[in-house]
Amino acid sequence: MAGKIKDMSNVKQMLRLHQNGVSNRQIAKELSVDKETVNRYVKRARRDPLSLNELLKLDDPVLQHRMTGGNPAYPDNRFEVLKGKLSYFEKELERKHVTLKTLWEEYIAEEPDGYSLTQFRYHFRQHTKARRKIPSSILKDLYVPGEKLFIDFAGDTMEYIEIETGEIVKVQVFVACMPATDYGFAMAVRSQKSEDFIYALTSCFQALGGVPKIIVSDNLKSAVIKTDPYEPQINRIMEDMANHYGCVVIPARPRRPKDKGLVENHVKIVYNRVYAQLRNRKFFSIEELNRAIAEKMLAHNRKRMQQHSYTREEHFLATEKDQLQPLTTERFEVRHYTNLKVGLNGCIYLGRDKHYYSVPYVHIGEQAHVIYTRNIVKIYIKGECVAKHLRGYKQGAYTLEKSHLASNTQAYRERSPQYYINRGRAVLAELGQVIEYMFATAKVPAETFYRGCDGLLKLQRVTDPALFKKACETALLYQRYRYGFIERLIKSKCRGIHEINEEQIPQTFPSHKNIRGKRSFK
Repeated sequence: MAGKIKDMSNVKQMLRLHQNGVSNRQIAKELSVDKETVNRYVKRARRDPLSLNELLKLDDPVLQHRMTGGNPAYPDNRFEVLKGKLSYFEKELERKHVTLKTLWEEYIAEEPDGYSLTQFRYHFRQHTKARRKIPSSILKDLYVPGEKLFIDFAGDTMEYIEIETGEIVKVQVFVACMPATDYGFAMAVRSQKSEDFIYALTSCFQALGGVPKIIVSDNLKSAVIKTDPYEPQINRIMEDMANHYGCVVIPARPRRPKDKGLVENHVKIVYNRVYAQLRNRKFFSIEELNRAIAEKMLAHNRKRMQQHSYTREEHFLATEKDQLQPLTTERFEVRHYTNLKVGLNGCIYLGRDKHYYSVPYVHIGEQAHVIYTRNIVKIYIKGECVAKHLRGYKQGAYTLEKSHLASNTQAYRERSPQYYINRGRAVLAELGQVIEYMFATAKVPAETFYRGCDGLLKLQRVTDPALFKKACETALLYQRYRYGFIERLIKSKCRGIHEINEEQIPQTFPSHKNIRGKRSFK
C-alpha cells in the first residue's frame, strides 16, 4: 500500500544489504519489496548526518523517527481549505456543548469532499498547541463490573414551563454512569437539595435494576458535610440511604476531577446528546421533560460505540447487570419531621416550601406533628393521622381538601354569580332580579360585586321587608343595581318615590344601551 511505513527491522535489512554493495534492484528482489521503496529509504539514509553503521545501531523507534519524521505531507487541496477554518473551529470549540464532531459535521456539509472525521481531528490537534499532561493513574480496564457508580450534577440547567402560570422553571440535571461499561443515566430534579438528590439516585438504582457496591459522588452539600482528601464526612441522610440499600459512599477527592473523570465526560455527552437535541422543544412539566431525557439517554446507551462492536447497553447487560446487588422491597425516601400549629385558616404552614396544607377545622389552634417526604405530607394530632396530602412546591399556594373546611369557609370559596342570584331569590324575588341584572350589566370581573351582594343580603336582614322591597323595585325601575344606590334609598326611606306598579318594573333586561344622566332621576 502506497505511503505505508515499513517495519524498521525490514528497513535495517535494506540498509545492511546496501552497505554490502548490493544494488537497489537486487535488494528489492531479495526482500520482496518495491524497488521505489528501497530507493526512498536508501536516499533518506544518505541524507542523514549519521553514518550507515550508526543508523543500524539505533533502536527501531528512533530509526523510524529519522526515516519518517519531519517530512512534509503530500500536497492536498483539502488541507488548504481546512487550514483557513482551523482558527474559527478553535474559537467555536470554546462555546458550551460544541464538540469536534459537531464542527466536523458542519465542515463536511460545506465541503462534501473534505476530510473524514479522523483526519479532521488529526489536523485540528496538529493545529492546536500541545499541553503538558500529568500521567493519569486511572485505568478503565481496572474497574470491576457492578462495583462502582459515579454520580454528579451537570453545571447547566434545563427548564420547563409551568402550564398554570406560564412561569419558566429551571431544573437541575443529575448524571450517573457505571465506569466499567460507561452505561449512563440522567434525569431532571427541582434542586440539588438532599431529598431531590436522593430521589434521583434511587431512581437511578431502579433504572439499573440493582445497586452497586460503591457510590462515588462529587463533594455536593447534599452528600458531603465536610470535604477532606482522606476522611470526608458524609451527610447523615446519605448514610441512611446507603445503609438502606447496603452500599457505601466514597466521595471523590476535592479538586481531583480525574477521580470521577468518566462521569465528567458523561456530563459532556449529556450536553451533546440531550441538551442540544432538546433545545428547541418546549415542556410543560418536569415529568414530560424527564420522559424526553430518558428517550435520549436510551438512544445514547443503544448507540454503537466507536471503538467497539457493541453498545453500552449490550455491554452493561452482559457484564454488569448480574453483578449488581438486588434492590430492596421498599424504596428509600427522605423523611423530615416538624411540629406546627394549625392556624385560624384551618391549615398548617410548611415554611420549607412556603406552602399551606389543610387540616379538619375542628383542630384549629392545636399542635400538629408533621412528617413529610419528597412526595407526601402527613399531619398527626394526638397520635392520629388527620390529614394526608401530596406535597406542593408552589410558594404561597394552598393544598386543600373540601371535607376539612368549615361550612362558612366552603361557602366563601364556592362563591359565584349564580350563588348570589340563588340566595337573593330565596329571600325576595326582586332582590334576586337586582343581583341578576347587576352581573348581567357588569363590565368588570364578577368578583368585583361579591362584597356588594353580601351587603345587599345583610341589608335585607336588618331592613323592614316592605321598605326593602320598595327599594329593590325602585332600583329595577331606574336600572340602578349597585349596593350604594339601594342603601341610600333605604336611609331616605324612599322619600319622594311614588307607588310603583308591577307593570312598570321590567321583567326582562332591556336590550338598549344603559345610558344614564341627571335627566333620568328628575
